[in-house]
Amino acid sequence: MTQNQQEWSYAKKEMMDSLMALGYPRELGDEIAKNLGSPKAMWRMTSYLDKVKPERVEEVVDEMLAIRTEIESWRIKKENQEANARYNEMLNQRNEDQ
Repeated sequence: MTQNQQEWSYAKKEMMDSLMALGYPRELGDEIAKNLGSPKAMWRMTSYLDKVKPERVEEVVDEMLAIRTEIESWRIKKENQEANARYNEMLNQRNEDQ
């Protein structure tokens, strides 16, 4: 098992333990892990579960969606920054050539 796989497995286990300690089924944890898709996101969910101790499944799902939305927003922001940097490089090169 690679280090990345170990990290993923450990993060999922910790999240699952927190969910199940609150009385939620393993199947919910499996679906949340699939939807979050990264150890960092699962650590965030575990932290939420341990601190907030949500009493309704809707609260758990809402947090999962909020984490996914933040991750997607960050990814889009980084893509836009990279595209902007390439565009600026192109403009600078064009100005140097003139």
